[in-house]
Amino acid sequence: MAVTARVHPVDEVPPIRQLAAFGLQHVLAMYAGAVAVPLIVGGAMKLSPADLAYLITADLLVCGIATLIQCVGFWRFGVRLPIMQGCTFAAVSPMVLIGTTGGGLPAIYGSVIVAGLAIVLLAPVFGRLLRFFPPLVTGTVILIIGVSLLPVAGNWAAGGAGAADFGAPKNLALAAFVLAVVLGVQRFAPAFLSRIAVLTGIVVGLAVAVPFGFTDFGGVGDADWVGVSTPFHFGAPTFEVSAVVSMLVVALVTMTETTGDLIAVGELTGRAVRPRSLSDGLRADGLSTVLGGVFNTFPYTAYAQNVGLVGMTRVRSRWVVAASGGMLVLLGLLPKLGAVVAAIPAPVLGGAGLVMFGTVAASGLRTLAQVDFRGNHNVTVVAVSVAVGMLPVGVPDIYERFPDWFRTVMNSGISAGCLTAIALNLLFNHLPAKAGPEESGSDVGPGPEAAGLAGGGVQQGVEQAREESV
Repeated sequence: MAVTARVHPVDEVPPIRQLAAFGLQHVLAMYAGAVAVPLIVGGAMKLSPADLAYLITADLLVCGIATLIQCVGFWRFGVRLPIMQGCTFAAVSPMVLIGTTGGGLPAIYGSVIVAGLAIVLLAPVFGRLLRFFPPLVTGTVILIIGVSLLPVAGNWAAGGAGAADFGAPKNLALAAFVLAVVLGVQRFAPAFLSRIAVLTGIVVGLAVAVPFGFTDFGGVGDADWVGVSTPFHFGAPTFEVSAVVSMLVVALVTMTETTGDLIAVGELTGRAVRPRSLSDGLRADGLSTVLGGVFNTFPYTAYAQNVGLVGMTRVRSRWVVAASGGMLVLLGLLPKLGAVVAAIPAPVLGGAGLVMFGTVAASGLRTLAQVDFRGNHNVTVVAVSVAVGMLPVGVPDIYERFPDWFRTVMNSGISAGCLTAIALNLLFNHLPAKAGPEESGSDVGPGPEAAGLAGGGVQQGVEQAREESV
C-alpha cells in the first residue's frame, strides 16, 4: 500500500477563509512600516501630495510582488518560507542624502538598481557563510531584532512619531485596550480565533477608535480607484558614484539583516535554512530591489515584525504570506483600498506591535536556550552583541559625527548587533585557543562548534575532556 508523504506545515494550504484572515493579519502588521519609508524620503524631498501617493502605491505593489517571489519562488529565487518583504529602513538616510543633494529620485533609483544586482551576485557568497551562524549567533540576532523593534511599537502606542498629541493618555489607553483584546483572544477564544488574535485586536481597536475620533477616513474619498505604477515614472535612472557606493553599503547591511530573519523563520517553522535556500532568499531580495528601482520605489528586505507574527500565531504556511503578497498587489493597484488600511490609527497598531515584537525577542531567548554557557565565553558574546545592538536604539545620535558609510552600518541596531555577534563568535569559538600548562598534554578533539553543536568552542572541548579524564 502506498504511503502518502506528510506535507510539511510550511507547504500546507489552509482553507480559503483562514487563508484570507491570516493573510490580512500579516498585511496589517507590516503596512505602517511599509508606507513609512516612501513617506519619510518623499517628505524630505518635499514632493507634492500626488507624488507621495504615487510612491506609496508603487511601494505596496512591489512589496506584494517581492513577497510572492520570496514565498512561492521560481528557479533559484525565493526561500519558500513565510517571509513578508518590505522597504528597508537601513536605506532611508542614504536615500534622503542622495535625493536632497542634487541627485533627486533618478539618482536614488540608479543606485538601488546597482545595489539589487550586487545582492543577486553576492547571494551565493553569503550562503556559504551559514556555518558562522550557529544558535549562539542566530539567537542573539533574533533577540536584538525583537528588542530593537519595541521602540517602534512604543512610538505607535503613543500616537506615532511627530503626532501633535504624542504621548496623550488616550493614545496609550487605546493601545493598552488593543493589547488586552489580543491577549484575551489568544487565551480564551477558540483555536482559529486565537490564531488571528492580532487581526481581531486591530479590528476591535479600530471599531472603538472611530467613534472617539482617533481616525479620519477623509483620505479614502480623495484616493483614486485604480492606479498603476509605470517604470521610471520620475525619469530615467542616473548612476552617480557616491550614491552607488553608499547604496552598496546598504546592500551589505540588508543582506545581514535578511540572513538573521530567514534563519529566525527557519527556526520558528521547523524548516532549517540551508546554504542553498539562504542564497535563494537573498537572491530574491536582490531581484525585488532591482524591481524597486525600476518601478519607482526602494530596496527590499524581510520584515521582522511578520517573523514575530509567525511565532505568535504558530501558522507556518508560506501560502498564508503569499496571500498577503496578493493583497498588497491589490492595494498597490487600488489606492482607495490602501487609503482604508492607512486610516488605522497608530495606537491600535502599537498595542498589537508590543505583542508581535516581544514574541520575536522571546524567540531569540528560546534559541539561546539551546546554547551551552558553561566553561566558555558565550555569555560575553551575547552580552556585548546585545549592548552594541542597543546603542543606536537607546541613543539615536551616538554616531552622528562619524562618516556616512559607518552610520549606514551602525545606525541599525540589527546590523550592528549581528556583525558584533559574528565577529565575537569567530574570536572566541573559531580561533584556536591558547592551551594552559595543565592542558598542554591532553588530547582535545574538535570543539562542539566544529561538530555543529550549539555555541561550542575550543574551551568547551577542553572542559569536556577534563571531565572525562576525571
